[in-house]
Amino acid sequence: MSKISTNYEKKNKAEIYNDNFQNSKRYNIPKAQLVIADIPYNLGNSAYASSPSWYENGDNKNGESKKAGKSFFNTDENFNLVEYMHFCSRMLIKEPKEKGKSPAMIVFCAFDQMHMLIELGKRYGFKNSYPLFFIKKSSPQALKANMKIVGATEHAVVLYRDKLPKFNNGRQVGEDGKNIRGTGKMVLNWFEWEKDGKEIPKIHPTQKPVKLLKKLIEVFTDPYDVVIDPCCGSGSSIRAARDLNRSGYGFELMKDTCKRANEEMLKELDKGLFDE
Repeated sequence: MSKISTNYEKKNKAEIYNDNFQNSKRYNIPKAQLVIADIPYNLGNSAYASSPSWYENGDNKNGESKKAGKSFFNTDENFNLVEYMHFCSRMLIKEPKEKGKSPAMIVFCAFDQMHMLIELGKRYGFKNSYPLFFIKKSSPQALKANMKIVGATEHAVVLYRDKLPKFNNGRQVGEDGKNIRGTGKMVLNWFEWEKDGKEIPKIHPTQKPVKLLKKLIEVFTDPYDVVIDPCCGSGSSIRAARDLNRSGYGFELMKDTCKRANEEMLKELDKGLFDE
C-alpha cells in the first residue's frame, strides 16, 4: 500500500493511490458528485485478439508477439462488480433535497455488460439509468475487418438514484436565480471519440481520452466538485477533473501504472493550475 502523488496542497486536489478502492477509508477522501470508471471487461487471454498487436509489428507474417494470448493486466480477471457497486453507493454524496444537485455514476463497459450493470445497480440504490455511446472514426479490430462488420463504438451507462443528476448544458441563470429558457443546448446520448494530442501521455491500453472525459465531467459536475475513479489506470480521468478545477481521486492496483499516471499524466500540478 502506498500513495504516489505530487506534493500539492490547494483547495482542489488530484491524487492517485496505489491501492484497492476498497481501502478508501485510509485516505479520508471526500464523497463525490461523480464516480466515473472504465471497469475491466474480463477479456481474459483474448484482450488483443482482434488487434494487430497480437503479431510482431502488427503483421501476421512476423509471427505472434508477446501480447498473443495475454490479458491487458493480471488484475482484469478478478474484478468484483458487487464490491465496486457497494463502494460507489457509499462514496457518492447523499441525495440532496433540492433539484439539479444529485450525484451520478458513469461506467464505461462492453455492450453486453450494460444490462447486467443496470440490474446490479438497482440492488445498491441506483434505480435509474440511461446509456451513452461513443463513436470512433476507425476500428481497433483490424484482424476481423475482412470477416465481419467491426466495432467502432464504446459504451457507458449513467446510473443514478431517484432524482436526475446535476446537468450542465450551458443554460444561463437570471438575476432571480432561475434558468433562462432557451439558453441551454441539447446534449445527445452519443459523443464523438476525439483522440488526445501528443501532450497527453499514452500509459494504458484502454486509456480514455482526456478530451472526452472533460465533456462528461463538465456535464455532471461544477467547479470544486469531487470526482472519483475507482480503477483509474492511466489517470486520464483525474487529469480531466484537475484541468476543469475539480478535485479528483483515483485508485490503481498496478504499481508501475500508478507511478506513470502520477509522474506523467499529472506532471503539471506544480505549475499552479489551481491558483486562485
